[in-house]
Amino acid sequence: MGVFYETIPKSHIDWILAQKIFWVASAPLTGSGHVNVSPKGGAYFGVIDEKTFWYQELSGSGCETISHLYEPGNGRITIQFNAFEGPPRILRLWGKGRVLEHFTPEYDDFIGKHNIETLPGTRTIIINDIHQVGTSCGFSVPFYEFKEFRPTLNDFYEKREKKYIAGDSKSSMPHYWGLKSTYSMDGLPGMKAGLKAKDEYDIEPLKKMIGPFAPTKMGVIGKIDGFTLEQMIIVFVVAFIAGVMAVTISPDMLRRALHMVRSNPQAQTWLPRSMR
Repeated sequence: MGVFYETIPKSHIDWILAQKIFWVASAPLTGSGHVNVSPKGGAYFGVIDEKTFWYQELSGSGCETISHLYEPGNGRITIQFNAFEGPPRILRLWGKGRVLEHFTPEYDDFIGKHNIETLPGTRTIIINDIHQVGTSCGFSVPFYEFKEFRPTLNDFYEKREKKYIAGDSKSSMPHYWGLKSTYSMDGLPGMKAGLKAKDEYDIEPLKKMIGPFAPTKMGVIGKIDGFTLEQMIIVFVVAFIAGVMAVTISPDMLRRALHMVRSNPQAQTWLPRSMR
């Protein structure tokens, strides 16, 4: 049976810290966007208190979680653990996520305060401010025996760091972030340091999608089922004005309303030509 809590039960914290892998899930606000699920391995996470979970996010080819947490009005994140040995258990941590990027005061303060040893490839610390915890049976999850952590990713970034120290500027982490951590697969802005590096080093970001679902415009914020947040606001304003005009209307009021819409640059991309 599933059991829900507002905080992490103290009896579960040691079990969480003993796990070797967990999953992170997030999604954009738009219904046409893509849900992301990422596996995380290694002893690079912790529980600060009964409502706060953190993990050290290593650099990779995507930045979905970062983009979803940065999206205005979003921030949703779910962490899931599974028991692969001993009694069966699934545990989920639902909350709002925060991003602490490498090379920022917030990042430095956090790792200093909590005595966290970071890795060369670390790009952020992700914090989950938990508002709900749930456990379920996990009876169908198979038994697995842990062998060892893969060293491949850590070795890759250690070699990059050595090349950068030796004078290869293109091996810097910001340069890598400019290539792979700038936008999500749906076109949402990703790592701030990556976007800055993209412009500074004139980097063409990695293309992450192909076909009809690939975004045609990168950096769109607050897209809701085909409409941007700005467009939705304009529609609301126009509808409100139309409601007022339904009660009392004059040619001068109509001209003013059209002028308000036309003066917004966003309107030029979706208004009929006859109304521009």
